[in-house]
This record gives sequence, structure tokens and C-alpha cells, in this order.
Amino acid sequence: MALAAALAAALAVVSAGCGAVEEPEAPAGGGGGNAGDKLGQLTVASAGSMRGYSREHFPHWRSTGKNCDVRDTILKRDGKDVQLSGCNVVSGRWESVYDNRSFTDPSGVDIDHTVPLANAWRSGADEWDDAKRGDFANDLTRPQLLAVSASSNRAKGDQDPSQWKPANKSYWCEYADNWVTVKHHWRLTVTSAEKSALTEMLEGCS
Repeated sequence: MALAAALAAALAVVSAGCGAVEEPEAPAGGGGGNAGDKLGQLTVASAGSMRGYSREHFPHWRSTGKNCDVRDTILKRDGKDVQLSGCNVVSGRWESVYDNRSFTDPSGVDIDHTVPLANAWRSGADEWDDAKRGDFANDLTRPQLLAVSASSNRAKGDQDPSQWKPANKSYWCEYADNWVTVKHHWRLTVTSAEKSALTEMLEGCS
């Protein structure tokens, strides 16, 4: 009886360690909060050179096991009723906060870097090694990765908030907050025009 009880206890421990890995929750964002304080702590500098830039210096999307990668992770995190084929996302529902467009086909959805890779390069990432740039490009902890419409992502390109803002004005507070959060964590610089645009976007945000 004692041996049977010990075996049962051991099996319970093993079973407890075999639970499914949970998908990451979307990073918190939205509203001004302390974004104004963080913005004030950012170094203001002219945009750096694009010399030597390549997206290959920001390795993405990283593998997350089997045939999964970070892109799949974001599509699953930001979508509803997501259907998979293995690790590949084949359908679901996505709401693009940049332009209020809805999608059921993942081919119409891009994973946007809140702070674009080229902007990061001009803001100090040119001095990092590729490993750190890869950490930035695959950052699941900060609000750096977001599933949005492909058209809005491509219209944005590598522009900062002084050059491009989401068509959906109700998202401006969160967009500015997210931008500042990412730049503050990664210690990237802002231009004077970028800082002014962010300050205006954060005014009146709660």
C-alpha cells in the first residue's frame, strides 16, 4: 500500500509539470500614465545615419519550438477564434487598431514593430550587436509587437510619430505610450520633432 501511494504521488508531480504552455498576454498599454515622465528622460538627438543598416541585423522571427515562431505567437495572442495547422495560424479574427479594419485571413495581417527596426537603428541600435538587436526585434515583453493590417504597417514604414500616426485617433494615446515605453526600455533616442509629436499625442490622456 505504501509503495502504491508513493507511485501515485510521483505520477501526480510529473503530470503537474506537463501542462500546456500559456500564450503571453498582450503587454499593458494605453493612456498617458507615466509616459510623460519617461518621455522626459529620453535623450534628444538628431537621427543617426542609415549606413550599414539591414533587417538581417535584427534577426526575426525567432523559433518558439517545433514549427512555431514569434509571428505565430503574436497572431495567436492578438486574434480571436484562431485556427491552427500545426503551429501555423490559418484563420481567425483580427481587429487592426491602427485603422479599425477587420480580418479573418492572416495573410492580410502584418506584425508591426511599434518602434520600427530602421528607426531603432537611427536611434542607437546601430551600436548594438546582432544578438541584442534580435532581442529587440522579438520583444514579447514590451508593447513592441502588434498584429495590424498589412496596409497600415506598410504605410507606416520606418516613420516616427512626427511623420506618421494611426488613422484611428482613438488609439493615439496608447500608441504614444507604447512608443515611449519601448524607447525608454531600450534606451533609444528621440528627435526633437518626434518628442514634440509624442508630447501632443499624450496631452489629455489619462
